[in-house]
Amino acid sequence: GKPVAGSRRISLRNAKPARRVDPKQRIEVTVRVRSRHTDAEWETHLMEMSSRHPRERTYLSREDLAARRGADPLDLAKVETFAHVHHLTILEASVPKRTVRLSGTVAELEKAFGVKLKEYTSSEVTYRGRTGPVYVPNELAEVVEGVFGLDNRPMTRRHKRVVRLATRKPTKQAADRGLSVAQLKKLYNFPASLDGAGQCIAIIELNATDAQGNVTGTGYAVSDLEACFKKLGTPMPFVSAVGVAGGVNKPSSVNTGDIETTLDVEIVGAAAPGAKIVVYFAPNTDAGFVEAVNAAVHDTLRNPSVVSISWGMPEEYATDQFLKVMNEILQDAAALGVTVCCETGDHGSSDQPPQSRDGQPHVEFPASSPFALACGGTRLVPSHAAIQSETVWNGGDQTGASGGGVSNKFPRPKYQTDVNVGQSPQGIAGRGLPDVSGNAVGYTALVYGKELSVFGTSAVAPLWASLIAIINQDMFVNKHEPVGFLNPLIYGLPALRGAFNDIIEGDNDIDGKLHKYTAGPGWDPCTGMGSPNVTKLLNALKGSPAQKPGGGRKK
Repeated sequence: GKPVAGSRRISLRNAKPARRVDPKQRIEVTVRVRSRHTDAEWETHLMEMSSRHPRERTYLSREDLAARRGADPLDLAKVETFAHVHHLTILEASVPKRTVRLSGTVAELEKAFGVKLKEYTSSEVTYRGRTGPVYVPNELAEVVEGVFGLDNRPMTRRHKRVVRLATRKPTKQAADRGLSVAQLKKLYNFPASLDGAGQCIAIIELNATDAQGNVTGTGYAVSDLEACFKKLGTPMPFVSAVGVAGGVNKPSSVNTGDIETTLDVEIVGAAAPGAKIVVYFAPNTDAGFVEAVNAAVHDTLRNPSVVSISWGMPEEYATDQFLKVMNEILQDAAALGVTVCCETGDHGSSDQPPQSRDGQPHVEFPASSPFALACGGTRLVPSHAAIQSETVWNGGDQTGASGGGVSNKFPRPKYQTDVNVGQSPQGIAGRGLPDVSGNAVGYTALVYGKELSVFGTSAVAPLWASLIAIINQDMFVNKHEPVGFLNPLIYGLPALRGAFNDIIEGDNDIDGKLHKYTAGPGWDPCTGMGSPNVTKLLNALKGSPAQKPGGGRKK
């Protein structure tokens, strides 16, 4: 056989192989195949289409996208033949998602893909893992782009943000007691007449699993949501949970991702109460993450117009096959007119918790994909109904700091050629992030009946997803296309430049050791173009397309 490009893995730092995995244990894998057309111009076409005003764009329908970019049924048949030869069960084969999900015993899958699976343990985690590449037969070498799920290490992390009872005395200024979403909507000038009605907002959530791959937690309790919206005096929004590839809404204990999952739903429900909210749950593995985002982008039943992702990892933690496949799914979203909002992480320019830092800056993926709207964090201090000050969110290691910087993995997109991004840590002209930002300090979440104060850029992604749903609602009413992939306009449409509060103060050097990135006029690698003035954004995006996109403002 031949190795699958970009599939090489090394074990997690400090993790040692403990034992062989039970050969009779049944597991699932996802095989991703190439697009039916080798379309070298596809990315250029998407960037060019997305540099046009929304009124001049043409998006593909999900059916057209499947015809142009979906899998060739002959390729799927080849994978099915391979599955048959190795006694594997086909769980799902999808032309639009370009995936085949297979299930088999560990022994069957080891033989099929030329890998040895072992149980690895470290002080932090136990997982089923592999090292080296995945192999496929010669006849599949050109067909298969990625194989996910053999290794089930936790793929991403929700950042350990300081969470404290909102009733406790604040440690810093009173402002850190937090701002309600209602206050932020006023401060960021959300149009009062719009609530997101007619739009569907997808939220991606990843389940905690054990070494065997069984889901152990992560979810929201409906009773918490009911109590939260009753307290806000607003109707309970429409929220549904969709399980993907074995995922499930399973709230369990305060130590899992329940706080963040509940916060995501509560932010979206308060910011865009008229929108439908669909939460896609999948296991926290590379296979689960790919399956969840793919399911949301290609969902013909619920048709989300915006996706919120508050999960991520430093780019270097992911295999190249994962970066490639996830980036392609975000390209699919751009072709469909779906906006994907991603948090940039809560560990500043290091993008690593203290115990994992290596003295180098890192950026968060999937935010570092050129097709993601990367959302950084600010600290907003209000004065009555106005913004008194807004600076880079940097509470040090106690509460966290806005992720941002320059990618080592993705080259600089054309839309950033006129802003001063600088070189990546490895000296390449890389994609700069974030693109935009918003308040990351002191959101109140009601979880397990308790009020908690939560910090993080993972609150900014759902806030931005909500404001995009609100803009899309207005576009829809006026028979315009949704705003979709926004980045080329953020940097290139002159009318949009006045729609941001430019953040010029602060840095995202979380522990004072990297001396890397500071805020300044125009775009910067802490807060991007700044925080939103939603009414101005809407007016610029609704306005006449006569103003052709020019270059972004230079520093």
